[in-house]
This record gives sequence, C-alpha cells and structure tokens, in this order.
Amino acid sequence: MAQLRQDLSYTFRRLSKTPGLVLAVVFSIGLGIAANSTIFSMVSRFVLTPPPVGNPGTLLSLKTTDKNECCSNFPWPLYTDLRDQAKSFSGLAAYDELVPASIGGNGEPERLWGQAATANYFDVAQMHMALGRGFLPSEEHQQVIVIGYRVWQRRFASDPAIIGKAITLSGHPYTVVGIAPPGFHGLDSILDPQYWVPLANIETLAPGSSGSTVSVWQGRDNHWLAVIGRLKAGTTQTQAANELKTLSESFARAYPATDKGLGFYIDRAGALPPREKSMTMLFLAALSIVVLLVLAIACANVVNLLLANAATRQREMAVRIALGATRKQLLRQMLLESIMLALGGGLVGTALSLWATSALAVFHIPAPVPIDTSLSVDWRVLLYTFVLSVGTGLFFGLIPALIASRPILTRALKGEDALARPGRRINLRNILVVAQTAMSIILLSATGLFLRSLQHASTIDPGFRSRNVLMVSVDPRVHGYTPEHTAQFLIQSRDRLAAIPGVISAAATDSVPLSGGNRSDGMVAEGNPKQQAPIVEMYMATSGYFETLGIPRIAGRDFANESPTGPKVAVINKVLADKLFPSENPIGQHVRDGDTLYEVIGVVGNIKSRFIGEDTRPVLFRSLAQTTGGDPSFLGYTLIVHSEGDTANLLAAVRQQIHALDPAMAVYNAETIEEHISSALFLPRLAGTLFGVFGFIGLVLATVGLYSVMSYAVSRRTREIGIRIALGAQLASIRRLIRRQGMLLTFIALAVGLPAALAVAKLFNSFLYGVRPHDIVTFTLVPIFLASVALIACWIPARRAAKVDPQTTLRYE
Repeated sequence: MAQLRQDLSYTFRRLSKTPGLVLAVVFSIGLGIAANSTIFSMVSRFVLTPPPVGNPGTLLSLKTTDKNECCSNFPWPLYTDLRDQAKSFSGLAAYDELVPASIGGNGEPERLWGQAATANYFDVAQMHMALGRGFLPSEEHQQVIVIGYRVWQRRFASDPAIIGKAITLSGHPYTVVGIAPPGFHGLDSILDPQYWVPLANIETLAPGSSGSTVSVWQGRDNHWLAVIGRLKAGTTQTQAANELKTLSESFARAYPATDKGLGFYIDRAGALPPREKSMTMLFLAALSIVVLLVLAIACANVVNLLLANAATRQREMAVRIALGATRKQLLRQMLLESIMLALGGGLVGTALSLWATSALAVFHIPAPVPIDTSLSVDWRVLLYTFVLSVGTGLFFGLIPALIASRPILTRALKGEDALARPGRRINLRNILVVAQTAMSIILLSATGLFLRSLQHASTIDPGFRSRNVLMVSVDPRVHGYTPEHTAQFLIQSRDRLAAIPGVISAAATDSVPLSGGNRSDGMVAEGNPKQQAPIVEMYMATSGYFETLGIPRIAGRDFANESPTGPKVAVINKVLADKLFPSENPIGQHVRDGDTLYEVIGVVGNIKSRFIGEDTRPVLFRSLAQTTGGDPSFLGYTLIVHSEGDTANLLAAVRQQIHALDPAMAVYNAETIEEHISSALFLPRLAGTLFGVFGFIGLVLATVGLYSVMSYAVSRRTREIGIRIALGAQLASIRRLIRRQGMLLTFIALAVGLPAALAVAKLFNSFLYGVRPHDIVTFTLVPIFLASVALIACWIPARRAAKVDPQTTLRYE
C-alpha cells in the first residue's frame, strides 16, 4: 500500500506538470466513454434490467404459440387449465395488459391506463407495496384498486391516508388498498400502466374490449390475457419448458378445434416482446458497434498523444534506469498514469452520459397508449463505465508504457524518438492515424446514410394535411356511454368545435393515421369470392373528416347522417379501389369483410396509414355512427380540428366545448398535427441524431489525431527541413512534402475504410427510409469530405514547416 500511495503521489505530480496533455486525453476518452455509456444505458434499460419484483430470476412470462409461430396471449380457459395442472410453478397469475379508465375527483378528469389482474398477481410477483397491500383472494370480484406511485404523488399529493378511501374510476367507486412501489409500472418492458384492479372488473371498466362475456370467460380462441409464473424452488426453466410441452400436447388432444398446434414460449418477466426483440437487438447491436468505433478512435488518438509524451520522457527513463529502477516499476508507473487519465475520462463520460440520457427524452414513440422509454444511468451503467475506463486505460497505455520503459540509452540521451527507425517510412503513429481515419469513414458513412434517410422521410407526403390541425382524444365508453350515445356525443362535439371562431372544419375518428397501427381485415369485392383478399386498414370517420385532414376526394361523396341500423357505407382509398375494382367504377360497388357488406360511396387519395416509410396500404373508412355499436374503439376516439392559424391556442376552447357537454369527460392525447408527424419520424430522427453526434465526434478525434501526427512529424524533422531549405529547396516543395505525407495516410485509410463501411452499411438496411445501404451519394461525398478535412489538417503543419529558419535550426542542432 505504501508503494501504491507513493506511485499515486508521483502520478498526480507528474500529470499536474502537463495540463494540456491531461485535458486532451481526458476529453478524448470522455467522449468515447460517454457514447458507450449512453448506448449501454439503453441495453441496461431494455435488455438487462428485470422488473422490480421479488426474486426476478424465477419469475417467467408465458406466451402461446401456434404451430411454432410466436406469440399470443392466453384465453381464460387455457390459463385456468395451466394454473390447475402445471406442477413446475408455485403460482400462475394472469392480467389484461391495458384497461382504459377515467379518474375523477381532485382536479380535471384524467385518462388513465391500467391493468386488470387475478387476485394473486402481486403475490406471484412478490411485490412489496409502498403503502397498503395487494389483492386478497376474496377480492377477485370486488371494486378495489392499487394505484401507481406517480399517480399517488401527482393526483393525491402523496396522501398516506388514501388507503381505505374510495376514488372515482370511470364513474365507479373503487377502494384504494395499496400504492405500488416507485419505479414499478407492471411487468412489461415499456408499457406504463398506472393502476391495477381485480380481473373481473374488466366488464365494468371496459365492456366489450376483449369480446363478449361468453367469449371472454369461455372461449378458447380469445387470446387476451398475459400470464406470469413463479418457478417452484429447485425447478429450472428447462424443466418447466418440458412440462409445458407435455401439457400442450394434452390440451391439443382434448381440444383439437382450438388447441391443435398449441405450444408455449417462456422468457423472463419483463423481457422484450418476442416480436420486437430481434429488431430492437439489431438496432442496439448496430449502435454498440458504432460507439465502440468512437471509443477506438479516441483510444488511437490518446495512444498517439502518449507516444509523443513517451518520446519526450526517454531521457527521464534512461536516468531512472541508471539509478536502479526496474522495468517493472517503470511499467507500473506508466500504466498507473494511463489508468488515472482514463478514470478522469470516465468521470467526464459519466457526466456527459447523464446529460445525454435526459436529452433523449425528447424522442417519443408514436403510440396512443402510455409508453415508458425513459433512460437513466443506473448501477449497471456506472459499473460498465468503471470497467470500460480501467480497460481503456490499460489498452491505450500499454504500448507507450512498453516503449517508454525500455529506452535505448544512447538514443535516449540524444533525445531521439523511440519509435523512429532509420529508413522506416511507416511507424506506429502513422498506423494509428490510418486506423483512426478508416474508422471515421465507417462512422461518417453511417451518419450520412441516416441523415439522408431522415431527409427522405421528412419529404414523404403522408397524404393528409400537415399544418394547422389540432387533435384531442375522448373515450365516452369508459364513462358509461352506450354506443348510440357515444356517436351522438362525438357528433355534437364535432359540431361545437366547428363553431369555434377561427375553426374551418372539424371531424371525429377512432384513430389518426401514423399512429403505428389500427384495425385491419382481409376484404374482397362482393361477387368475386375467388379474388385474393388484400389486408385493408380500417378507420371510422364522421362527415367532414376528409376535408379536415385535407385528404383529396377523387370520386363519390363524403359521409352524411347515416343511420346506425341502415345499410353500411364506406369510402375507400385509390389503392384499394385499384385492387378490388381495377376496370370498374367503384362507386356503388360492394366490399365484403366477413359477414359485413359495405357499399362504396366514395374514393379518396392514398395516405400513409401506420408508418411514414411504409408502402401505401389499402384503406377503408367506415361511418362512425354505424360502427361504434358493433366494433367500439378500444383506444377511444379523436376529435380533429382544422383552423385558420396556430392551433396550439385552440386547446383551451376545445376543452371548454367538450366539458360543456360532459364536465366529467377526460380529454387526453392533445397534440398538433406537426407534433404527431414529428413523432411518426421517431426512428429516423433518433438514428439521425445519434449517428450524427457519433460521426461528428469521430471526425473531430480523427482530425485532431492527423493534425497532431503531422505537427509531431514536423517537429521531429525540423533539422532535415532546415537543411533542405539551406540547400535551396523551394518553400512550396517543403509544403508539398508535408502535405503528401499526410494525404498518403488519408488515402490508405480510404482504401481500408470504404470497403469496411460498405459491409457495415448492410446492418442498417431495416432502419433506412428511401435510401439504399450502398447509397451512391453518401459513399461519394463522405470520402471527398474527409479528404478535404484531412487536407486542412495537413496544411497547417505544412505551412509551419515552410517557415523554418535554417540558420536558427542548424545553430540549435
């Protein structure tokens, strides 16, 4: 310990004498570590962090498969069969993942999303409540509620006396029995439920959302329940999987109509959903590769700086060896200096990562349900940062330490560069610059692809108005409205909103385009049953919908005052008209969706339905008045307002008109169309921002590295340059000599980096909009841009070399 304290004391004294070197190294490593820590915070959040439950390693999430195709939820009868027969689990619980509700009482009515769970849900999860308790077995059919910690803080001012009191949920009294612990938002990785009620309350809070009463509790083909299971002590996941396989075969024999081909998929609770897992992991892997490149560039930069520093310390090391120091002692000292510098970079990186994770909160996934994608620097990120800092210090400090600790005494006493060898044109410093620049090419190429993708996505025409539209959502169904009263409320709200001064038109719908998904079915033209049925996106709309959103009408008419019991009518887009009626006038024709027949009354232009970069999908718009009864919207309904000017100032007036009809109605998801489209660009904006930042960091580090190498080369060749000038060399030839050396390194890096960049670009194919991975524009401009930056980095040292005074240089030497 005494030796370590002595080494540390010397290290800090030594570093204090070179503040410029310390700042350069700490800043370079800090940038690289910040990039890695930020991306690792995503990995920690979505891949590594289990839900805050007791013993998370034994809590599993169960899904059903159909002929090995993954994955679906459970029907109630299958859950009860598994609960009663599976022996590998100490308990199985089921829950409906999202149940809409409106909370009243203190303040303005608020929309909440929660979960309805079996009474043993919190027992199986081994949850410890912040206050109160979970559900009792006798409360399976009772109106009791556990509310989320944030709702308790925000809505009830953290009142501990709330336990045992009744609150109003969708017009019904619910007794609060518990407050969920901080940070608990269910067992899904990104869903953010804010309350929990016993499962039987699903019919009270969201009637018809999961099907009819018979279908919900008796149908084996209604997959609506998520299931978790707690492994028994001593039981492994493999043993549980084998038992589930046996049970699935038994269920298939007992219920061949519904359970034939049944299988089970198990994973740890809180893991990424199976369908999204591969895409998410690919995106995180691509980001991880990129940030490791940033760190590698930073390390190469630091190695060059430390090599230059080691060269200046050759005389010091020779003297210390002459005084009896061993090579092991010198190595330890040099590596300790490197680790201290890296830990300083780790502190800078952690601070930058804290800022970056909070800055990423501006990116919102376009979803009509509550999503929690917040990031934080947790203990895993801090541990990763510490290990990365120490490893980085050892990595970039090893070569300079080896060289500095083994000086050639005769050359060291002359002050010669330890890396310089007579007749050698390429040395380690040059190799590092080539590596830096090659990795920068990969980064800049990725950056160029994603910026081009963002540019292309931003210019895509969504097919509807992109300015001066305000949208707000309401859900009369959770307030006890019948389907007929729901349609009346929406139409009355539309009429009141249209009468607001400055409003041009208003309409109501179930879902706005670019919300990530909606109802879809296979449909055919009536009278042509052999026709291949395209999958058709389905929307509800009132009259004025197409005018309000600016969707052009091509033929036919808009919706009018359709009778809920009259013949069903629909408006289709041009793609669907071309598919179903390629050589006929679609107006007056009929489209069949299972047992439902729609008369086509109009044809409108195409829109982007789910995602901004998708191929145009067939779309059918149904009359809202005719649809709310048979197919109510689970997500609620959206009122759309088109105004003459800025729509942001309309929100207060819109709320006032809605509450004039029903003061208890919760108004939620208020946003302008500009905000909505910006959210739809989530992926290209996120990727463009991240890769843009990382590419810029890589470019700066590589440029600084090239500049430092060329400046160092000029300083080591001062005598040679002085002799050349004394012998009559032209200043222009001196500048060309230095520039040629730097540009040679750059062109070697281009030859190495471009093929690697082309190979890496294939990873990004799934995330690009309208841009191919081998985009000719990107792979033409990036080398030109990098060569231009390199030329500038070489020009400054070349200019300084041309100013060398031969008399002063020769006199000094």
